[in-house]
Amino acid sequence: MTAPLSTIAWYILAAIAEIAGCFAFWTVLRLERSPVWLAAGILSLIVFAYALTRVEAEAAGRAFAAYGGIYIVASLVWLKVVEGVAPDRWDILGGLICLTGAGLILWGPGRG
Repeated sequence: MTAPLSTIAWYILAAIAEIAGCFAFWTVLRLERSPVWLAAGILSLIVFAYALTRVEAEAAGRAFAAYGGIYIVASLVWLKVVEGVAPDRWDILGGLICLTGAGLILWGPGRG
């Protein structure tokens, strides 16, 4: 199995690419920006799919399930950094719970 650090790096890249890709569509459909954003969004979503396949896990479903926790925390970081909205204590607590769950799914007893 790949070292946890490599797995985490792939998950982070996947999360950034997925959120950026979805945000590109958000900007066109919700913020009425130029459809040119869609090309960048599609490219970003391709990078997301590739990065998620690089995660070392014995089953795709387990890799995807653990990714959910990473995605949630990355979305909260995006909320603050890109959208300028500070996560509240419940956002942060929820993110920590999700990260704990992701860690258990990937590296719980007998896995990794």
